[in-house]
Amino acid sequence: MEQEDKELELEFRRICDGKNPLGIQLPFEILFSDKKAMSSGLQLADLVARPVGLYVLRPDQPNRAFDALTKKFYCEGGRPKVGEGYDGWGLKIVPPIKSEGPR
Repeated sequence: MEQEDKELELEFRRICDGKNPLGIQLPFEILFSDKKAMSSGLQLADLVARPVGLYVLRPDQPNRAFDALTKKFYCEGGRPKVGEGYDGWGLKIVPPIKSEGPR
């Protein structure tokens, strides 16, 4: 887990240093919190992170949790298009992954 934290911190710092789609420096600092903190924000992040991660890594696998989340993402076309066109809008994958075909 410690190695994953170091890799995550390195990528976070790269993004904040300007290696991002806007090419600008971002004023954020990384903060790691112990899982025992029982933070409602961390719990919510955990509930969202796994379904999104599975959607990205295994796009052909059924994912009911992600399907429920799609209505929460900002979508191209705004409210009338809720649940559609969120890739690259409300769902941004950074750094982009190389896929073997269209998702």
